[in-house]
Amino acid sequence: MPEEIVRVNEANQKSDRLEKQVATPADFTSPEVLYEDLIQEIRKYHPSSDLSDIERAYKIARDAHEGQKRKSGEPYIIHPLCVAIILAELELDKETIIAGLLHDVVEDTVMTSEDVTREFGAEVALLVDGVTKLTQLNYQHDKIEVQAENLRKMFLAMAKDIRVILIKLADRLHNMRTMQYQTPAKQIEKSRETMEIYAPIAHRLGISKIKVELDDLSMQYLMPDVYQDLVEKINLNKAGREAFIDSIIKEVGMHISNAGIEAEINGRVKHFFSIYRKMVNQNKTLDQIYDIFAVRIIVDTVKDCYAALGVIHEMYKPIPGRFKDYIAMPKPNMYQSLHTTLIASNGQPFEIQIRTYEMHRTAEYGIAAHWKYKEGKSGETGNESEEAKLSWLRQILEWQKEMSDNKEFLSSIKNDLNLFSDSVYCFTPSGDVKNLPAGSCPIDFAYSIHSAVGNKMVGARVNGKLVNIDYQIKSGDRIEIITSQNSKGPSRDWLSIVKSTQARNKINQWFKQELKEDNILKGKEMLSTYCKTKGIVLSELTKPEIIEKALRKYGFKDWESMLASVGHGGLKEGQVINKLSEEYEKRKKAEITDTQVLEEIVQNEAKANKETSKKNKGGIVVKGIHDVAVRFSKCCNPVPGDEIVGFVTRGRGISIHRTDCINILNFPDSERARLIEAEWESTGSKEEKYGAEINIFANNRTGLIIDISRVFTEANIDVMFMNSRVNKKGLATINMGFDIHGKEELNRLVDKLRKIEGVTDIMRATG
Repeated sequence: MPEEIVRVNEANQKSDRLEKQVATPADFTSPEVLYEDLIQEIRKYHPSSDLSDIERAYKIARDAHEGQKRKSGEPYIIHPLCVAIILAELELDKETIIAGLLHDVVEDTVMTSEDVTREFGAEVALLVDGVTKLTQLNYQHDKIEVQAENLRKMFLAMAKDIRVILIKLADRLHNMRTMQYQTPAKQIEKSRETMEIYAPIAHRLGISKIKVELDDLSMQYLMPDVYQDLVEKINLNKAGREAFIDSIIKEVGMHISNAGIEAEINGRVKHFFSIYRKMVNQNKTLDQIYDIFAVRIIVDTVKDCYAALGVIHEMYKPIPGRFKDYIAMPKPNMYQSLHTTLIASNGQPFEIQIRTYEMHRTAEYGIAAHWKYKEGKSGETGNESEEAKLSWLRQILEWQKEMSDNKEFLSSIKNDLNLFSDSVYCFTPSGDVKNLPAGSCPIDFAYSIHSAVGNKMVGARVNGKLVNIDYQIKSGDRIEIITSQNSKGPSRDWLSIVKSTQARNKINQWFKQELKEDNILKGKEMLSTYCKTKGIVLSELTKPEIIEKALRKYGFKDWESMLASVGHGGLKEGQVINKLSEEYEKRKKAEITDTQVLEEIVQNEAKANKETSKKNKGGIVVKGIHDVAVRFSKCCNPVPGDEIVGFVTRGRGISIHRTDCINILNFPDSERARLIEAEWESTGSKEEKYGAEINIFANNRTGLIIDISRVFTEANIDVMFMNSRVNKKGLATINMGFDIHGKEELNRLVDKLRKIEGVTDIMRATG
């Protein structure tokens, strides 16, 4: 699989944001029918009868995307409509639905953020802008710096308004549903991105409805053989299993009803990726997975949940150790339910989940389940302290501030997402519940309380007994942390013991802050020792211009921060020296090339015996130089008659620029030393032609291009290329390239072009 992913990343560099290349046309539902489906979905839950803004958003999006097609052959508007329907299924507010309809207009059409603000207000514009920026993220698995920076932007967008990521998840879900129209390389790339980033985020936010589908769709493309094999095995005895579940539902329904409990009972199949992950993690075969088929009992109250559990345990024999109470101890993503695995009368194990309707809604929709609809206050969450339920996001934002090392930040995020699924529940001495990754030790527990508790920890008691600090916490343990003001702080050994990302980050932060000076000295010493063993002169590598490249590469603000990172083990000394050496060699080669060119100039001046002008190719005279290669710069296309200047290039002779060329005007002082006087030869060939490029600005009208072309035809000038575009205000910009003999001919041409109706300005292209 890794080799396959590498091939994908190499083969698939071009973005497919504008899917205008039409594949084999597919049968699709018309936009009008989808729009009616959207309205019906919204009316199921939204109290407002006025949906005129949504209708207006649909029409604006439809008109903006007019003529655009997806690779399926569908009109592009079908995509934002399907995104809006997914958001409506999550029962989100009108502003989010409108933003879902408009989420691609700023990126893919002439519509601007200002237009969105004017039409629908700042709130919708903020959501559209947030999604647009996420769309522009460049996820590349093999480029850690880019990937980490993308994730930083994503979490900042989520912090501003969590609805941004909800829209992005809906966008990704519909794209995954239509992934069959993409190339195999793109299918694997997007599926990997979905499984590594988007599905875990949906899980973190508790949106099971989206998470499970993203996982299964990704699995189809990343592991097609495994997926197909799993589907076939599950379907092998599908009729028998369905009959078994139906019989369980009837039995359970009868007993629950006899107990006077009102309930909705149904069966479900566990989604494929979840089954596969459990088989791999627990090293089990399909037959050993008990909860492939599960019965779900949904009741009105928490009291009914436990009453139903009692009825179920009277009916069937529970499997020891297979009961989980997520009602008393909810998962971090707000999930609540009772899980129990039982043995049926025929010996077949099966799982039953018991929850209230509100718990079921939260399990399906997560953070989106708590959106409330109040006139003038759409988008507000309920009063059940949703802030507390987004503590994970706040923690991520804290990491962003604390971690300047992108590699460390990326590792922390991925570890946190991966560790999230398996948890243990333990208690403080006062009875508060703490949720930690499976395998956590008392150190993890201490840092989950507060960083000061972890930093001063000297021991721990579990259930009243002293334990080692590497004791693995079990669900139900009551833990007391022993602290001392005389503690010297955490040990480096703790980093190999802790399981939680939070603890690891706080320990690293302590070493960074408390021992920064020591780490800087240690980092210097480690670099120096490494260089001595490799025969490298460190002083040659630590010049400011070389260091700057390394700082940018690893995301540090200054050299001391990088040294401190080396000192505390966050960065390997070999990595730093290799990067510095690489930059040093590049600069050394460049200096050698510059020296060779300049020496050639000096030698030619000596041969000339006096400072006079010598002729060069192309009708150019360069002061004091004879027989040096001359080329005309493409950025400003000088022609005879222009004021020009020469620039000594690295190994390619001298390039000729116009003196008003933007590149020349913006040269730093270090580069300006390589400019040299140049002028046109007064007796140059009148037959020689030179490339020129102009920009024509005009009010767009029918026949404009024809009139411009006529001027060139009459002047007998060949047009090499022409590009034109028109903005939403009807202003046309026409970029043209052509060959002419000199500036006089160019001036005559421009004078004629200015007389054309609608032309407002003409400028030479430069830089």
